[in-house]
Amino acid sequence: MNKIRIAPSILAADFARLGDQIRDAEAAGSDLIHVDVMDGRFVPNITMGPVVIEAARRSTSLPLDVHLMIVEPEHHLEAIAKAGATRIDVHWEVSPNLHRTLQTIRDLGCEVGVAVNPHTPANFLSDVIHMLDAILVMTVNPGFGGQAFLPETLPKIRQLRTMIDESGRAIDLGVDGGIQNDTAKMAVTAGANVLIAGSVIFTDKHSVDAGVKRLREQVAK
Repeated sequence: MNKIRIAPSILAADFARLGDQIRDAEAAGSDLIHVDVMDGRFVPNITMGPVVIEAARRSTSLPLDVHLMIVEPEHHLEAIAKAGATRIDVHWEVSPNLHRTLQTIRDLGCEVGVAVNPHTPANFLSDVIHMLDAILVMTVNPGFGGQAFLPETLPKIRQLRTMIDESGRAIDLGVDGGIQNDTAKMAVTAGANVLIAGSVIFTDKHSVDAGVKRLREQVAK
């Protein structure tokens, strides 16, 4: 997995023109569109659900990476899949029957991902790594955009990269939270190959195209 994949997070987009911003992100060379679903229970914030996912699906041909920051995700998997998710990421911390949940995602025809909070050890994924298409490391405490990157997550990224390489599977290793032009390079050096970025791409300071291209240039140095 030599190519670094850019996944703009629409949590930071202007929802008054969401479709246009998603199309701009695709035109800029993004690889995925990241959708954060929050329920106000697992995390403090409430964001979007299947209606927005369906609108995003109509706005782009890119894969939709849907990150469920919700309790009892198993009750919503079918609706998320039907709305157009390409990949569904569930949190280890809220999945007491994780193996069953991951199998359900696969049975629904979606790629399978697991997300872990900053405090969750990498080895907690050892028993399910054979089922995964993606691992998502939260590099901030989940719930809000615009937070600062937690450098103490870097050892876990390195450990997970080793686990993935030893598994022999083509598993994406994504990082989510505080990804800016400087921290992106740190995450990639540690072993991440998917950068989920919001405010550095969707901002009034520059175009979406400029944000995507500058991020890619930073990690290419």
